[in-house]
Amino acid sequence: MEIKIVEIEKPEDVNFILGQSHFIKTVEDIHETLIESVPGIKFGVGFCEASGPRLVRFSGNNDELIKLAKDNALRIGAGHSFIVFIRNAFPINLLPRIKAVPEVCRIFCATANPTQVIIGETNQGRAILGVVDGASPLGTEGPEEIEQRKKFLRDIGYKL
Repeated sequence: MEIKIVEIEKPEDVNFILGQSHFIKTVEDIHETLIESVPGIKFGVGFCEASGPRLVRFSGNNDELIKLAKDNALRIGAGHSFIVFIRNAFPINLLPRIKAVPEVCRIFCATANPTQVIIGETNQGRAILGVVDGASPLGTEGPEEIEQRKKFLRDIGYKL
């Protein structure tokens, strides 16, 4: 097995969700789930088909995000993996609904951070072994950072 690292290529302000599913129906079901979850969401979905013609299947409602999804899915190239790029919504609002899609097996990450996908490649194909999401911590928060965290969550409306 050869281990490779694939950098997720995206604009800084775009969030994405990377996961694994088990059926070509994933593309349409995730599309429907996203549209129903957050009014005004913009997104692109890419799905790596693992058998048959083995194409990157895609959907979405924003050309830029669809292109990001297709390009990144093709570079990852792991069978039955999917990637969703989003604007006008946050993963926290989508994860419960995406996890409830019958074809979805797991979520590897949901982030806007710089991300590396660790790939294992064999003579059969590729698998996602894990992800590096952002950078390592530089220490632990103190009283000032705790207050900043709490204020931030209230400022953006996630806490009262």
